[in-house]
Amino acid sequence: MAGVGVDLCYPLLLNNSCRRTLRPRSQASFLYVTLSSVALLTVLLNLLVIVSISHFRQLHTPTNLVLLSLACSDLLIGLLVMPLMAQQFIRTCWYLGQRACTASYTLTFVLTSTSVGNILLISVDRYVAICQPLRYTSEVTVRRVQLAVCLCWACAVLYNCSIVQDSLREPGKHSKCHGDCVVEVGVVVVVVDLLVTFLAPVSVVVVLYARVFAAALSQTRQMRSSRVAGTVARRSELKAAVTLGVVVVVFLACFCPYYYPLFAGLNNEVVGFWVGWLLYFNSCLNPLMYAFFYPWFRKAIRLIVTLQILQSDSCQANIF
Repeated sequence: MAGVGVDLCYPLLLNNSCRRTLRPRSQASFLYVTLSSVALLTVLLNLLVIVSISHFRQLHTPTNLVLLSLACSDLLIGLLVMPLMAQQFIRTCWYLGQRACTASYTLTFVLTSTSVGNILLISVDRYVAICQPLRYTSEVTVRRVQLAVCLCWACAVLYNCSIVQDSLREPGKHSKCHGDCVVEVGVVVVVVDLLVTFLAPVSVVVVLYARVFAAALSQTRQMRSSRVAGTVARRSELKAAVTLGVVVVVFLACFCPYYYPLFAGLNNEVVGFWVGWLLYFNSCLNPLMYAFFYPWFRKAIRLIVTLQILQSDSCQANIF
């Protein structure tokens, strides 16, 4: 069969072509439809988040700027990473060339690191808002958050490009045959990346949210009637903390299995794909959680879907 070329990625390169796994047509069709639907839904939902926060003036808050950054990384995952990874898994061959292979891995690493950075920024934002409310307005400004978000993206790009610098200089260096897409890093780099991208930021996030909820639970005293507005504001802050806490917990639940094959010593492509896809699937879950918890997001969606945002003064609309 190999001589005929039915199970080769490149039938004309008999000696240098990778072998491909022939999936049953029904299985391949099911995977194409399912994975494509998830990718499309991820793009559409995060596009709604981006349009909502960008268009409506009331949503131009420091917290929402971080959510906007997270939505941008999630949209790129749905638009670029999900389709490329799905195509490679289903067809078991890479047909886009070695430069595109290296670029896809680099993009995946950058967007994953950026998501972790955004989750960390969300945790810091909620920590200051709940534990140090008097300092929040003066210290957490839109300009400072914009700077923090830019630094998050810049650090993610520089850090991950340094990890795959060998593959960037020599695309296809670790590929064994045509149709293979592999980017390898050393054991030391893997350990450092595990610490920098996972253990350190996750530890900080857990500690911050533990302090956030401890502080929130301790704020049980009834305020005077003259401070009712303050009570309402504190309840709003607490609700935001709980909502974003759910976002963080779901992210960790999707992220932690990503390192399971590494700790378990598994080198299984199927397991590696699905734990990776679970991490990418979080990009689809985030906007669904916004829709479930945030009334302003649901109202913004109605205004967008009904095309009311095309009106000249729609950016001034009351979303809350």
